[in-house]
Amino acid sequence: MKTIKNLAQYYVDLLVKLGILRFSILLALALVALAVVVQVGITLFLNGQVDNIDIVRSVFFGLIITPWAVYFLSVVVDQLEDSRQRLSKLVSKLKDMRSRDQELNQQLQQNIAKLNLEIEERIKAESARENAMKDLENEVYQRERTQMELAERTALLRSFIDASPDLIYYRNADGVFSGCNRAMEELTGRKESQLVGLTPWDVYSKEVAQPIVETDQQVFANNSALTYEQWLEYPDGRKNYFELRKVPFYSKDGRHLGLVGFGRDITERKRHEESLEKASRDKTTFISTISHELRTPLNGIVGLSRMLLDTPMTAEQRKHMQTINVSAITLGNIFNDIIDMDKFDRRKLELFPAPLNFEQFVTEMESISALMAEQKGLRFDLERLSDFPAVIEVDATRLRQVLWNLINNAMKFTKEGGVVMSVSAEQNAGFADITIEVEDTGIGIPDAELEKIFAMYYQVKSGKDNLHAVGTGIGLAVSQQLIHMMQGEILVSSEEGFGSTFTVNIHVPIGSEQSLEAPVMKNNRQLNIFMVEDIELNITVARSLLESLGHCVTVAMTGEEAKLNFEPQEYDLVFLDIQLPDMTGFDIAQYYRQTYTNLPPLVALTANVLKDKNEYMRQGMDDAISKPLSVKAVQNVIAKHCMNEDVSTPEQPPQEAIDSHQVDGNDYEQLLDLAMLESYVDIVGAAPVLESITMFEKMMPDYIQVLDSNMVAKDQDGIVSEAHKIKGAAGSIGLQRIQRVAQKAQSPDMPAWWENINDWVEEIKNEYQSDIEVLKQWLAER
Repeated sequence: MKTIKNLAQYYVDLLVKLGILRFSILLALALVALAVVVQVGITLFLNGQVDNIDIVRSVFFGLIITPWAVYFLSVVVDQLEDSRQRLSKLVSKLKDMRSRDQELNQQLQQNIAKLNLEIEERIKAESARENAMKDLENEVYQRERTQMELAERTALLRSFIDASPDLIYYRNADGVFSGCNRAMEELTGRKESQLVGLTPWDVYSKEVAQPIVETDQQVFANNSALTYEQWLEYPDGRKNYFELRKVPFYSKDGRHLGLVGFGRDITERKRHEESLEKASRDKTTFISTISHELRTPLNGIVGLSRMLLDTPMTAEQRKHMQTINVSAITLGNIFNDIIDMDKFDRRKLELFPAPLNFEQFVTEMESISALMAEQKGLRFDLERLSDFPAVIEVDATRLRQVLWNLINNAMKFTKEGGVVMSVSAEQNAGFADITIEVEDTGIGIPDAELEKIFAMYYQVKSGKDNLHAVGTGIGLAVSQQLIHMMQGEILVSSEEGFGSTFTVNIHVPIGSEQSLEAPVMKNNRQLNIFMVEDIELNITVARSLLESLGHCVTVAMTGEEAKLNFEPQEYDLVFLDIQLPDMTGFDIAQYYRQTYTNLPPLVALTANVLKDKNEYMRQGMDDAISKPLSVKAVQNVIAKHCMNEDVSTPEQPPQEAIDSHQVDGNDYEQLLDLAMLESYVDIVGAAPVLESITMFEKMMPDYIQVLDSNMVAKDQDGIVSEAHKIKGAAGSIGLQRIQRVAQKAQSPDMPAWWENINDWVEEIKNEYQSDIEVLKQWLAER
């Protein structure tokens, strides 16, 4: 194939080189010669010989054919050459095109690469977009789910808020309500939608709104939470006591939005506090009453035994009488501890420091302690370890009470040996540091109990003989409190079986001798004394003492006797017992001052521990002394008032009248308005009355609830209003007693109304149901 290609190329090149004419001649000759050679060869092969004709015929045939063949070949070659040239051009163009194609290919490859890159990027972008869409869908889903959860939580939170019994509300910075819970709706009587947009002035009364707005302003001004307590009123008139807390709240950017308010109903706690206060008052009244009742005979024992000790008697009689006297004094100190314990509970105990001759005080303690030790066969020694200041400023009664407790305990639990009290004082810059030690040889106190013995009611017991080493458990506790009030302390050291030592340290001002009371002047003048006292024993003691001093005594045993038998010009001095069967000594004093112009001095006699005379003087007395009467106290009063007639009369307080009305719960006439009921039943019959009673029974718990809330709130207007409703309702069904008590409760102008209102309310609450049963019984009998 390559050879043929080369020959063809040679043929074409020769044609181009010789030209078509010369090449045609040459080709014609070559063809003629070829024809001759072929003819000769074929003839020889066929005939075996060659004739001239054969050669001529071959030449002739070649000449005929050769032009056409040459022409044909030339045309073909020429066309082929043209074709070749065109082909060459085409090849050249093809090369150019190939080169261009290569360039285009390269560019295409680049474009393809770019396209692939773009496709990859687009795929990535699409993938990213798909991922973003998926993320967006997930986010949307999560957001929707979160919104659903938030909505559920909001609904749950709202249900919690609405279910809360506490008030919850929101107010914006302008003080306008923005929302609230159901408890707030019940309090205000408005739905949340009605409450939103209103201010406290629109919702509450002026009296209630004023503190609410003021506390709102405090929260806004201080940007801090605030807690306070306030009475709030429900639409039905019930008043409940709430502990309110207000907290400011802000937006994320720190902008002040308003406040959130919370309110907890603490009415029951308030009622409990009121009950505790009432119980405390009742306990105080009981203690005061029992103290008075016990002191009355006890004062008689002390007074008579003291008077008998001043008369001739045998040694054995004197010993017995000394025992009686000391025992009565001991019992009196126990009463003092009980009263002081109650005062500690109510934080009412006070000290009344006054100038005291300390040497006389110590001598007095020595005298009575020695007497007590003698009764028990013990030894009592007093050791003065230093010089004493002549006068100190101290509450002598309380200090005496403390030392008496310590000495009494020491002797009570000492079987052999005795008790030693040592006293020392260091004076410096107008003050004295006084140390008093009480040491005994008794049973002692275990080390484990030393820190507990000052606890109230705590009693240490000896395992050997089961003795109470600290008595009732009151005295030491009270003593410690008293010494602490004197800015001092009590220390104790003890060894079980070998005794105890109690040390009292107090820091007191040093007084001047001029500050002591002037000595009692001897009074030889015989006085006519009018005494109001209801206890025979006290009368005997007081009469004996006063008559022994040379005075005449006239006695009245009741308030009425004191009013009827008293002539002011006939008497120089009046002693008035405070507690009488029909009235108080204050009532008598007020009556005297309202009835008479010129009065002798009025002196109160009290069986209680006397602390503040000013309180007695504010209630109409000129002075007051404690029972049992002592010679010194009586002589001081006589010297003060009967030797100096210029005694100012204090302003009188208004008299308090106490209604002591009581009724029999089973008496129709006392409990029921029979005239009204009989007329009512005769006209309408029993059935409507029973219906009215049923309605009254349903209404009363609400009345009582509102009345109780007003009582706890001390809202007098609310009490009067609710009592008026109860009075009208009770009167409509003939409950005469309830109507009568409610009439009192709705009358704040009555004397001592506030003092008695609690009893009246309790009577209404406790008796109305039994009165209804009585009314039903009366109807049944009809």
